[in-house]
Amino acid sequence: MARYSFRLPDIGEGIAEAEIVAWHVKIGERVEEDAQLADMMTDKATVEMESPVSGVVVELAGDVGDMVSIGSTLAVIETDGEAAVEDMIAEEEFEEDIAAETPGVEEAAVAEAPPSLQAVRPEPVEAPSLSSTVEKKDGASTSPARTEQGRAILASPAVRARAKDLGIDLGQVHSDGDRIRHADLDAFLRYSGGQGYHAPGASRARADEPVKVIGMRRKIAENMAASKRAIPHFTYVEEMDVTALEAMRADLNANRGGRPKLTMLPFLIVAICRTIPQFPMINARYDDEGGVVTRYGAVHLGMATQTDAGLMVPVIRDAQDKNVWQLASEIARLAEAARTGKAKVEELTGGTLTVTSLGPLGGIATTPVINRPEVAIIGPNKIVERPVFDGDDIRRAKLMNLSISCDHRVVDGWDAASYVQALKKLIETPVLLFAD
Repeated sequence: MARYSFRLPDIGEGIAEAEIVAWHVKIGERVEEDAQLADMMTDKATVEMESPVSGVVVELAGDVGDMVSIGSTLAVIETDGEAAVEDMIAEEEFEEDIAAETPGVEEAAVAEAPPSLQAVRPEPVEAPSLSSTVEKKDGASTSPARTEQGRAILASPAVRARAKDLGIDLGQVHSDGDRIRHADLDAFLRYSGGQGYHAPGASRARADEPVKVIGMRRKIAENMAASKRAIPHFTYVEEMDVTALEAMRADLNANRGGRPKLTMLPFLIVAICRTIPQFPMINARYDDEGGVVTRYGAVHLGMATQTDAGLMVPVIRDAQDKNVWQLASEIARLAEAARTGKAKVEELTGGTLTVTSLGPLGGIATTPVINRPEVAIIGPNKIVERPVFDGDDIRRAKLMNLSISCDHRVVDGWDAASYVQALKKLIETPVLLFAD
């Protein structure tokens, strides 16, 4: 038997250490050559580490969430060979390991959306047997039961079903009539809520649950903290009438053929790209240490995307060169790549401006956090229908608030407001989106 020390290889230029985000083996387990050992996260990506030898794992570098320096021992494996295995890994082996690794996705500092709600079905209620059913004069069927004192309890099947769902003992419910009704259940809930009664699903104290902040969640936390700590944010919100744009979108979707379905986002991106040349300070990055603002000529638009692992920001390259159909295809492709963990590192870096949207969960307004080192982030909110005055007439309109958060070191409030007003003009007169 011999021991092989697998050292963490150089997994990226300028990377000094990586975080353990998952172990795929335990001490004492056997691992085969090329099998996964661990997932390591750097500032750029998540990288899978594979075992270069077969054997039994005898040592691991640390727990999930620990940092390991490049070149340090990640795992010690007891091999089947007789001869001692070299402790150092040749540079050529490092390169082979990197070629075999599958890059993951980079984290982004943006707000999380809440999980979707799942409907809970009540348990089916057994119908009362004929022998236990009493026919009332008014045709209402009641099912008698008896309290401990022998008093008969009369209630309709619907009332019994509701009482069962609520966990209410009908023997405790008072009724002024000859049977218990829904109003009696309501009165019981009102007057018994503070006397020890707890309906099923009601909030109760639970044991505290410590959750270690690791991997992507830790990166998001670090980026969010750095952004709020270093950037003096301000947010500007404006209301826009999207009635005409929504009508245009519906017409285009009705005649799209085999092209992807259009959402609001491609139109917003077109508007952003058309207005950026007049407001170059919005599409920029700020180098804190060098004190240099770089205003970009191309729009590499970050698109906040919700995934099971957290929010990520894949980047639409050269968004200014794409039409609404091309943007819709790229949005769908990048969102799917991010959600499945197949997005490449180059697809998750290099953004110059970010758009974030909660879609149907969007509220009245948001105050998004800037994706540092960018200087602005744009957040469309939920579309609502409301009556509006149009001269002396009142009409039904579809309205949407648009939020923009900016770095006040680079963007003044007047600039942000002027830029959003330029966006508003295009959004409210959508034919201008396609005019030369």
